[in-house]
Amino acid sequence: MSNLLVTGGAGFIGSNFVHYWREHHPRDVVVVLDKLTYAGNLDNLASVNGESGFHFVHGDICDERLVLGLLREHSINTIVNFAAESHVDRSISGPDEFVQTNVIGTHALLKAARAVWLESDPPVHAHRFHQISTDEVFGSLGDSDPPVAETARYAPSSPYAASKAAADHLVSAYHRTYGLQTTISNCSNNFGPFHFPEKLIPLVIVNLLHGRAVPLYGDGRNVRDWLFVTDHCRGIERILQHGKSGSYYNIGGNNEWTNLDLVRKLCQLMDDAFAGDPLLCPRFPASPAAAGGTCASLISFVRDRPGHDFRYALDFSKCAAELDYSPRESIGVALSRTIQWYLDNEQWWRRLIDADYQAWVEQQYGAATRLASR
Repeated sequence: MSNLLVTGGAGFIGSNFVHYWREHHPRDVVVVLDKLTYAGNLDNLASVNGESGFHFVHGDICDERLVLGLLREHSINTIVNFAAESHVDRSISGPDEFVQTNVIGTHALLKAARAVWLESDPPVHAHRFHQISTDEVFGSLGDSDPPVAETARYAPSSPYAASKAAADHLVSAYHRTYGLQTTISNCSNNFGPFHFPEKLIPLVIVNLLHGRAVPLYGDGRNVRDWLFVTDHCRGIERILQHGKSGSYYNIGGNNEWTNLDLVRKLCQLMDDAFAGDPLLCPRFPASPAAAGGTCASLISFVRDRPGHDFRYALDFSKCAAELDYSPRESIGVALSRTIQWYLDNEQWWRRLIDADYQAWVEQQYGAATRLASR
C-alpha cells in the first residue's frame, strides 16, 4: 500500500493520473496538492472528491513548510510531481513564473522529501520521488533524426523547456548526492479528457464547434509525437512499481504527426461526428459541419512563434524492455474519444472560456480565433 502526494493533481495530466490510480489502486491514499492557477480545476476531481482515502489541499509546492506537514501528516512515501507551468507561449512572454514553479517549486519538494524520508529517525527506506518531465528538454530534431533516447544531451529551446531541464537536474542531483530514491519520465505530447483549451487539440476542437479560425503556426509542418493521457498514466504506474531508482524513462506514443495533418484529422473526425449525430447541428450552429460544410475550411496559418522546435520524438525502447510498457491507444480511436469527451462535457469547457482566456487567445493567434462564450 502506498500513500501518494500528487502535486498539480487538479491539472490535465495530474487529474487523469489521480483517476487512473484511484481506479487501479483503490486502497492507496492519494493527497493532491494544487495551487489552482488558471489551468488547475477542481472540477477535474469532482468524481473522487469526498471519497475515503482522497484528500485535496489548496497550496503551493514552493511552500516547503506546507509540504513537510503533508508528508508527515499522511505518512507519504511517494511523490509524483506534475506541478508545472507548461505552456511554451506563456513562457516566452512571462518566463519568471516558469522558473518559480518548475525550478524553485521542485527544489522545495526535494528539500521536504529529503528532510522527512532521509533525515528522520528512522529514515523512510521505501520511498520514491517521481518527476514528470517532457520531450522538450531534448530540443528539436530534424526530419531524418532517430527518436531521442534517455541518454541524449539536454538542449532546451524555450524558457519552459529550460525550467523543466533544470528541475530534472535537481532531481538527479538529489539522488546522486543524498541518496533520495528518484525516477524521471520524459513524455510525448499528451491529449485526452480535461485538457485545458489553450493547447492545440482542445483549442482546435472548441474552435471547430464555434466556427472560429483554427490557428497553425508557420506552415504547420512541425512534427510532434502524440500520447493518449491514459497510456501516459499507465507508463508512470509501471515506473513507480518497477522502475530503477536514479533512472530516466521515456514514455512515448509512437504517433508522429505534423501539426497540419493532425488538425486535418481532427477536422475530418468532427465532420464525421456531425454527420452521425444530427443533434450537434442545433447545439453548435456556427460550425461549418452544421451547414454541411467541412471543418477544414477553418484552418488558418499564423506567424510562427520564436524558437519553435521543428520535431520531437522519443525512443521508449528502454521502457518497453524494462517495464513492459507500450502505448495501447491508436491515434484515430483516441482522438475520437477525446472529441466525444468534449461534446459530452460542454459545461466543463464553457466555464473555462472567460474574458481573460479569450483575450489571451486573441493576443496569441489573432482576433479571428476569438471564442463566443455564453
